[in-house]
Amino acid sequence: MALLDLLGRRWALRVLWELRDDSSPPTFRQLQRRCDGVSSSVLADRLRELGQADLVEHAGEGYLLTGQGRTLLECLAQLDAWASDWRPKAAD
Repeated sequence: MALLDLLGRRWALRVLWELRDDSSPPTFRQLQRRCDGVSSSVLADRLRELGQADLVEHAGEGYLLTGQGRTLLECLAQLDAWASDWRPKAAD
């Protein structure tokens, strides 16, 4: 439940998604632009929380996913694949 609570917070999933390519770890400002201008305070909070959960780390000048963060992103990709075929039951 703790993980679902963390991932359900505003911008948390977007931050993880934007860090999926670790070839060039983005700086705070670059990540903020990639996240369509999320406020700096919210982004700082999410990065701190995701860091405390060992999903994101600050490395050198930028941010990247930890090993656990990459594994989580792979699991979320499977959920995305499932959701693409999901059809909720029509309301009566």
